[in-house]
Amino acid sequence: MMKLSLVIPCYNEEEGIDNLARRLNPVLDQLEKEYSLEVIFIDDGSKDNTYSLLTSIFGKRKGVKIIQHSVNQNLGAAMRTGFQNSTGEVIVTMDSDCTYGPENIPAMVKLLDSEVSLVTASPYHPLGGINNVPRYRIFLSKSTTQLYRTLTGANIYTFTALFRAQKKEVIQNVTFKSDNFLATAEMLIYALMKGYKVKEFPLVLNVREFGESKMKLFSVIWSHFKFVTALAGLRLTGKLKKTSPLATPAHEK
Repeated sequence: MMKLSLVIPCYNEEEGIDNLARRLNPVLDQLEKEYSLEVIFIDDGSKDNTYSLLTSIFGKRKGVKIIQHSVNQNLGAAMRTGFQNSTGEVIVTMDSDCTYGPENIPAMVKLLDSEVSLVTASPYHPLGGINNVPRYRIFLSKSTTQLYRTLTGANIYTFTALFRAQKKEVIQNVTFKSDNFLATAEMLIYALMKGYKVKEFPLVLNVREFGESKMKLFSVIWSHFKFVTALAGLRLTGKLKKTSPLATPAHEK
């Protein structure tokens, strides 16, 4: 069977681990019927009981790895740790707060084929949706999306979702520098620049039910601003061109 790796960064998520287990375990049972499965939790320096809860609830499950950062290093760094420890031919990344339903993982993986190398959740796709998400997050995401669409020419509605399925070759060949939440957009855009075909999977983004968002708003805004500026510089020098591999059609569910 094809090997599938599931990477789940966690930071101070003790309030939501029970919900994660309730939502995720049935999906893992389903995936194990079709794939050789490994699940990699990265406890990114949590100061609460996240690590002990992950260990007690998931630790005895076959194929589970629980990796602990001694201090919080932020989302991008947690993603890199997960990728470095993944051995699957396909690697799925998901949010531990289940703001995107993990039940969609099997369908997203099925969309990977000889042409499509990355499938990303897309709440801003016309067939997607948003449920009770704070307005400032919607404004930030839609504003940056429009800038990225303009600069890359990519027909993509959502650049910032962590919830993705990607072939291992994308992970091996695409390098992103950011340690924070910019990492998701950075990785997607660099994948497009290398010619990888991306499909969007329209989904509803829900507000988290447990715990608090770990996004540091002003830091993320500043990171996106610097990245947009860098991309604009590449456009001006001709190093970033609107070519056909960037203009990938969105998937209609």
